[in-house]
Amino acid sequence: MDTQTLQTHRYCNSLTSYSRRTTREVYIGDIPLGGDNPIRVQSMTTVDTMDTLGSVEQVLRMMESGCEYVRITAPSKKEAENLGEIKKELLKRGCQVPLIADIHFTPNAAELAARIVEKVRVNPGNYADKKKFEEIEYTDESYNAELERIREKFTPLVKICKEYGTAMRIGTNHGSLSDRILSRYGDTPLGMVESALEFLRICEDLNYYDIVLSMKASNTQVMVQAYRMLVNKLDEEGLKPYPLHLGVTEAGDGEDGRIKSAVGIGTLLEDGLGDTVRVSLTEEPEFEAPVARTLVDRYINRDGHKAIESIEYSPVNPFGYQRRKTIEEANFGSSNVPRVIADLSRAEINDYKDLKAIGHFYLPELDKWKMNDLGADYIYRGQKPVDFMLPNGLKEILDFDVWKDSKTDTNKLPLLSVGDFFNASERHQEVNFLSIQLSDLSDELIEKLKGERRFVLLLSTDNEHAMPELRRAFFKLFERGIELPVIIQRAYQNITDDELQIYSATDIGGLLIDGFGDGAMLSTEHIAKGKSKDELLDVIKRYNSTGFGILQAARTRMTKTEYISCPSCGRTLFDLQETTAMIRKRTDHLKGVKIGIMGCIVNGPGEMADADYGYVGSGKGKITLYKGQDVVKRGVPSEHAVDELIEIIREDGKWIEPELVLSLE
Repeated sequence: MDTQTLQTHRYCNSLTSYSRRTTREVYIGDIPLGGDNPIRVQSMTTVDTMDTLGSVEQVLRMMESGCEYVRITAPSKKEAENLGEIKKELLKRGCQVPLIADIHFTPNAAELAARIVEKVRVNPGNYADKKKFEEIEYTDESYNAELERIREKFTPLVKICKEYGTAMRIGTNHGSLSDRILSRYGDTPLGMVESALEFLRICEDLNYYDIVLSMKASNTQVMVQAYRMLVNKLDEEGLKPYPLHLGVTEAGDGEDGRIKSAVGIGTLLEDGLGDTVRVSLTEEPEFEAPVARTLVDRYINRDGHKAIESIEYSPVNPFGYQRRKTIEEANFGSSNVPRVIADLSRAEINDYKDLKAIGHFYLPELDKWKMNDLGADYIYRGQKPVDFMLPNGLKEILDFDVWKDSKTDTNKLPLLSVGDFFNASERHQEVNFLSIQLSDLSDELIEKLKGERRFVLLLSTDNEHAMPELRRAFFKLFERGIELPVIIQRAYQNITDDELQIYSATDIGGLLIDGFGDGAMLSTEHIAKGKSKDELLDVIKRYNSTGFGILQAARTRMTKTEYISCPSCGRTLFDLQETTAMIRKRTDHLKGVKIGIMGCIVNGPGEMADADYGYVGSGKGKITLYKGQDVVKRGVPSEHAVDELIEIIREDGKWIEPELVLSLE
């Protein structure tokens, strides 16, 4: 790739050395954002904005959990006015947290809120722009006429923000692009970026610069690409380096929500992008801030990491997904989905039931094996071969010195060190694994790898700046024409379960989003000694589940039902957490199906653009059901809505009856 082409791919200070992007400092009340300030954490209330005391109590809980800014929805003038009452009550209680008004469709509410709170958030696709979910052909003349109309409607808000010292977030959401943007750019990251830049240019024309930008999406690939492209476009146009608000829209809850958030947000933090973070979970808002804090605190002392071989520009396109070209070895690489290798090297595996932890179940009543959606593809046993026949085509990987004693068993595969690779002549006839780090990729090794088949690389690092070092190794393989499949291996010391999910999702998920990696392996080598067998198997179960969760969050392997669920807010028309749990209970066996669960029409069709089916609050006790972005049924009573949703899935041919999975206790 030539230098000019590489230049167009710049989006961060460095791809190898941690360096946070320097941005303009913007004051949100008395707490500045961007510049040399720490990465700030924020969240959003879920209480009805008209419930003053309820909102205040929740804000206080959010502050205790680590929120530095609090966002409150203001869908109309009455809610905007009540922001003043909420603020008064907070001040009475000694709380001066900056408040952010969340505006969607109503300019008059925004103009009122901007006189009260410290920051307003507007979504270009909804605010002043036309959004009808219709494809409309715009001529240059009609397109520019719409821009002038937007300028006229948007200018009063900008002037009020200037007068009152109020900051503004121009927050584009993937699912809320206007008809006009969709007609010219399509449903793309570029469309998201241009939607924000149109509003930004108006602000700069009016000499208003207290601006924060965001590019949020439920699809992590789209989100990451959009943020990177935004930074590139700001530099390209000579616009100011505005601070960035990072977030994955409607990440969901529990493990899935945390992993998905980390894949999107963490990938950007690794590149030094991001000045404030909101983790959007379908949980109480006070549970969001600790997850965000876990994400951002990882970078406080990142600057002093071990040096990585430098590269100035990405040799691949960081603004679009293209999987690294690989040859097929066994069921790795090429068009195969990424694989999960479960590390069982620390556990005593001496009974069929021990494999339950990695999704393989023995049913003694039937004398049969069953594998669930999280059934590991391979197991790593290191020095401890399994002494019984493995089920469901499962194969085990052994250290090379142990494998040599059992090489007649074709289901046992060797893991070679670089030294073994150069010195040993023995090979498995189907597939072998080679353990490497970036430092191993000498010219000699690369030349030898060029002529090899039947090898899968197991790539690891001990660098604190893990993802960029692993990415640098992929760049080197790419540049030197090595097309062997690569499994990404990570190991962590002294971390909690939440940290494991967040760190591994960042390190591995970020690479998958860039098209790198043919599988994942979370190593158990640092698990504390002294755990019982059951405790160890429980850890292994969590590691295995996390591995599959990362592949799904990065959109590279769908193994479970995915729920695109908005965080509850003051607009929500039903108990979102309870409803999400109810829908999950009925549908969580539908592998690969994506269901959007939206609390109101504001976050309805647009924000669940990536979903196959949608469940959207349209009034008190009323639900609108979607197939894709098309309304199928309106005004369904909530007590019947889940049954009606299932009927739509059934009619679409995607319903399967849930199986009763027997487990071994």
